[in-house]
Amino acid sequence: MNAVLEEEQAVAPTRQKTVRRFVFALLILLSALIGSFSGLLFVYSTDLPQIEQLEHYRPISTTELYDVHGRVIGSFALQRRVIATYSDFPPVLIDALVSTEDKDFFRHGGVNIWRIIGAAYRDVESGGKVQGASTLTMQLARNLFLSQDRSFRRKVQEILLATQIERRFTKEQILTLYGNQIYLGHGVYGFEAASEFYFSKAAKQLTLPEAALIVGLPKAPSNYSPVNHPGPALKRRNLVINAMLEDGKITAQQATEARNTPLALHLAHDPNSLAPYFVEEVRRYLENKYGTDQVHEGGLRAYTSLDMDLQSAANRALLDGLAAYERRHGWRAHLENVLLEGETLNSYKHPDWDEALEVGTYTHALVTAVWPWGSATLKVGNYLATLGPPDVAWTHEKIPQILKQGDVAYVKILAFDPGGKAKVSLEQDSGVQGALLAIDNATGDIRAMVGGRDFNLSKFNRATQALRQVGSSFKPYVYTAAIDQGSRPDDTVLDAPVTFQTASGPYSPHNYDEKYEGLITLRRALAQSRNIPALKLADKVGIRTVEDYARKFGITSPLPPYLPVALGAAEVTLIEQTSAFSVFPDDGVRLVPRYLTKVTDYDGRMLEENYPGVKDVVSARTARLMTSMLQGVVQHGTAISAASLKLPLGGKTGTTNDFTDAWFVGFSPNLTAGVWVGYDEKKSLGEKETGARAALPIWTEFMTAALGGKDPGKFQPPPDLPPRPAAMKVDTSALAPAAEESH
Repeated sequence: MNAVLEEEQAVAPTRQKTVRRFVFALLILLSALIGSFSGLLFVYSTDLPQIEQLEHYRPISTTELYDVHGRVIGSFALQRRVIATYSDFPPVLIDALVSTEDKDFFRHGGVNIWRIIGAAYRDVESGGKVQGASTLTMQLARNLFLSQDRSFRRKVQEILLATQIERRFTKEQILTLYGNQIYLGHGVYGFEAASEFYFSKAAKQLTLPEAALIVGLPKAPSNYSPVNHPGPALKRRNLVINAMLEDGKITAQQATEARNTPLALHLAHDPNSLAPYFVEEVRRYLENKYGTDQVHEGGLRAYTSLDMDLQSAANRALLDGLAAYERRHGWRAHLENVLLEGETLNSYKHPDWDEALEVGTYTHALVTAVWPWGSATLKVGNYLATLGPPDVAWTHEKIPQILKQGDVAYVKILAFDPGGKAKVSLEQDSGVQGALLAIDNATGDIRAMVGGRDFNLSKFNRATQALRQVGSSFKPYVYTAAIDQGSRPDDTVLDAPVTFQTASGPYSPHNYDEKYEGLITLRRALAQSRNIPALKLADKVGIRTVEDYARKFGITSPLPPYLPVALGAAEVTLIEQTSAFSVFPDDGVRLVPRYLTKVTDYDGRMLEENYPGVKDVVSARTARLMTSMLQGVVQHGTAISAASLKLPLGGKTGTTNDFTDAWFVGFSPNLTAGVWVGYDEKKSLGEKETGARAALPIWTEFMTAALGGKDPGKFQPPPDLPPRPAAMKVDTSALAPAAEESH
């Protein structure tokens, strides 16, 4: 026994030394690890951003354009985002997010260490990189400050940043930052913008299945896009619903009902599509004044003069008028065929289908089949339509003669039937163009602008950029000069053949109808758009005087000093001509056309506020007399078809040589509108396609919608004129050859 004790006593010091050495080595190793870890933390934290930046964080946001009633008509953005507050996110959205992405969000301090260890173990076991296990706070840190690379360094930085964020911000503030920053596909950032894009509603109005669908997107927005991949999106949505059920956020019955609900997307159409030509004009102005970065990233608020209701009416009126023109001239289309271009019927998608398809919309359709019995099946977006012989009767052709499989046809949507069916009519786009502009007389505000048939095919704005001969719509400046210098509407002029001696030789103009009325009043001469009286008046007052008056009215385009200008042989833009005509109902005052009323910055501070620019043009006496004469054009002149509206209206038709340009510019007491129709290449519209036939019906349809149900107002009565003992007679020679023009 003693021997054993002596042996144990001899061994004990050796064990103690071994333990001390082990502990010492362990401490050294631990110190090394701590030092190494501290070194790593120091290295990885040296280039971390300052969290204080978040207190002043301002994400890239959308610049929005509003119409006169405060409705959004357009936007500019690098990222489609609508900034929201925490109260804008409904509880169902928060519950879905937390259950799916971070169950312990409201309990941890920014990092869930057990999830990280578990994820790290799985990654080491599989040979992958450290990934996954990110809390919502870590995801926010990554999205705001870090790259998307999956590395150990980034994960450590995520942890450091998440810890700092949690110390400085509340959970509600973190969720708000996350909810405004996260990418959710199709260029959309943040829950509010996603709700508006996918469901055309505010986030507050989201239902359970809708909220679950949106929450399922951050994992892989492209792969789970409900637009491009509805199947995977539905499965992902149901996983979110299951996670909410497991966490007790919803009942089993709610989960079952939500899982059985179809996706039911209601995609928001591009707000820029309603008035693209107008929006483009505003964009150029804003970028020129504030810079591209501020416009596309700074979240400006631009309050415009446009009225969405009038713009919709203008769009319809122009397209209906062009369709009527096309039908008058028969079928002459040469259709694009996707099969000949190497595409398939299943893969083809026309750009028009990205916009909202509504009744009355003109769009393109794909011919998927042409049947021997004389009908055709067409695809219009997600709808199918059938064309029969009555639908193409205006072409005077049979369907197999004008359509074949793979053709891209132009159609008008007449109705939508249950089961994904649409009723359409076959239309035609031969290349004829048109433009319409409407201006508020009281303010000069542009209420509607259509710059062409299709902005997607041509960005050229024919309302502001196209210089076209104005024809007889120029004649009011001639008569204004004469009236302002003492002539009266009841003065007479001889409408008879005349020869003007010019520097280039004798010139003998004639009227449009090759007829002459003899001695007629100025009022009748203008109403009937007689050429000879207009030339004689212009020659009497002087063509340079006429041009001076046109300049006062706001015409800035070049006006050559030759007599033919009196008949509209001058190129003018539609916006110039329409704005000029508003002088008549405005008692001789011109208001400069206005696009914007004010612009504010992201925080609501006023950047600019615009007031109408007012310029005196002619006396109220002259303006009222001319308004009365231009009313005669509608009441018993070349624009008599507009008299059917039974409203106080005035205006002037215009047609150029060989029917290349058709105009009508007219006004009510409150609104002035101008319409132009023609081809870009200045070719003939066809025989008898006058302003009264091609342009006036468009103007009439627009004004019917614009003035319907509203008080049209009243024109100021013309002044009483004392009787004259003898009427004025004008019969003088011209100065230069004139372009034949009337109506």
